[in-house]
Amino acid sequence: MKRHRRKPYTPQVRINERIRVPEVHLIDGQGKSRGSVPTATALVMAREAGLDLVEVSSNANPPIAKIIDAGKYKYDQAKAKSRTKKHQKEASIKEIRLGFKIDDHDFDVKFNRAKKFLSQGDKVKAAVIFRGREITHIDLGKKLLDKFVDRLSEVARIEQAPIRQGRSIHTVLSPK
Repeated sequence: MKRHRRKPYTPQVRINERIRVPEVHLIDGQGKSRGSVPTATALVMAREAGLDLVEVSSNANPPIAKIIDAGKYKYDQAKAKSRTKKHQKEASIKEIRLGFKIDDHDFDVKFNRAKKFLSQGDKVKAAVIFRGREITHIDLGKKLLDKFVDRLSEVARIEQAPIRQGRSIHTVLSPK
């Protein structure tokens, strides 16, 4: 059975009659401030200019309204939002798990994978996992993690010092 979910709330831009405050701080079509004006007067001025009255900032007191084309305003807002989204990169954390009894070649493969993640700008969480009775040799696991961090020291810096958590020791590295 399909459930209909509500769309997340997105604040709508108030245009023309939807602006329900008694007065607004008006900015005309040329970008000049006209000061506080009754909303009805601002609406008449917008109609005379053949444009819309758009509430730009509802948080101000009185709210700021601008005489512009509503479609153009919405388009510009969408463009600005996509531009900021494009320039924003989330640094995700990639996890590399090392076994306590890892072989040299396997260690090199994990090292190269971590180096690749760091060169792409991602953070790396390196963890040494202990299984069964291996937990009694925490000092050897710490040495293994230190060896891993030392080999990555030319491309990474330690963001979080090695800590023991449950059956593992882990550290977080970030690119230099």
